[in-house]
Amino acid sequence: MVSNLQKGNQGEKIAQEFLRAKDFQIIDCNWRTGRAEIDIIAKDGQILVFVEVKTRAYDFFGSPEEFVSNHKQKLISEAAPVYMEKIKHNWEIRFDVIAIILKNSKLVKLEHFQDAWF
Repeated sequence: MVSNLQKGNQGEKIAQEFLRAKDFQIIDCNWRTGRAEIDIIAKDGQILVFVEVKTRAYDFFGSPEEFVSNHKQKLISEAAPVYMEKIKHNWEIRFDVIAIILKNSKLVKLEHFQDAWF
């Protein structure tokens, strides 16, 4: 049986491949500050994008994107300016969610929600 950590890592790799195929430039992964972790930081043109990846084995109890809590959004939103200062980025940003469903380690569904929150 695949652990939640393994499933999450696999989902993040799939999300990175998906973003690269959409011409995003991956800048950082699993970046941490304080209690916050940002799964993927990428550039979509000149927009700096902070991506939360949610991977689930099924959506019986709700879709993966529904499990990005308000608390998690707040942590990422508070961490974003810290990262922006670190790289001296002072223009447009966006918060996205990539929701992934895996069954037996195979991709069943992937949805990309741009501007998932402000």
